[in-house]
Amino acid sequence: MSLSVPEQTGQNTRVPSTTAEALWHEFQDTAREIIGREKELEKFLSDSILERENFADALGYLLAGKLADNTLDAETLRADFAIAIEGDDGILDDCVGDLDAFLDRDPACSERLTPFLYYKGFHALQAYRITRQLWLSQRRTLAFHLQSRSSERFGVDIHPGARIGRGIMIDHATGVVIGETAVVEDNVSMLHGVTLGGTGKECGDRHPKVRRGVLLSAGATVLGNIEIGECARIGAGSIVLRNIPPYCTAVGVPARLIHCPDASEEPALEMDHMFPQEPDYSI
Repeated sequence: MSLSVPEQTGQNTRVPSTTAEALWHEFQDTAREIIGREKELEKFLSDSILERENFADALGYLLAGKLADNTLDAETLRADFAIAIEGDDGILDDCVGDLDAFLDRDPACSERLTPFLYYKGFHALQAYRITRQLWLSQRRTLAFHLQSRSSERFGVDIHPGARIGRGIMIDHATGVVIGETAVVEDNVSMLHGVTLGGTGKECGDRHPKVRRGVLLSAGATVLGNIEIGECARIGAGSIVLRNIPPYCTAVGVPARLIHCPDASEEPALEMDHMFPQEPDYSI
């Protein structure tokens, strides 16, 4: 099956609710407040936040420290990351949108600095955003190297060829796999163990297209060049092999539709994994 996907799918025209500059001031204030009560973290927060020049510098410093290895040291990576971020100013807007998503949707997150410093789902996503820019700049060997390193470091494997929008929350993140031709539009939420993969026998455009506002619950597996419609919900542990209409809930192995309400629910934003006990929709 071949789906027509606009080349720019995943770009967001929504104005970010927070700017990188405003967020940077927020980070500095929060870091100082934490140091006042957690002296053990003073060096870490000073190095990561207070001594950095701006938001982009802090992001590059953080990711370089996590992805550096015997092949590429942190200073070299920081320089490469700075070039990538400078080459696409949308990276910072996307990063801020992802932090807003964690604050809005994760009840364990009370301010944006915590996911920035500690959430590997956020780290893996920002590492992808930078490797994506390297990929588009034809630095593909370096992009593959960093994809591999990110998979080792975070347990998340996102191909730099994938197209991922803004306002994405990858909660817990362990075991997430997103293939080369996958598309994930804006405001999607997913939990650990989600796979957006191929069937193993297709070539070319072979990965899922996940539309705006979709919720992918823990362990959901979506295979092939199929479409998960806007604001659909995929139940935990489900295996999806066919298109899912917008606003519908699909569960099971293989997944079947059990709930198709009016176009009003936004499960990715509400993080509501529950659905009716009795199916109200059949195929």
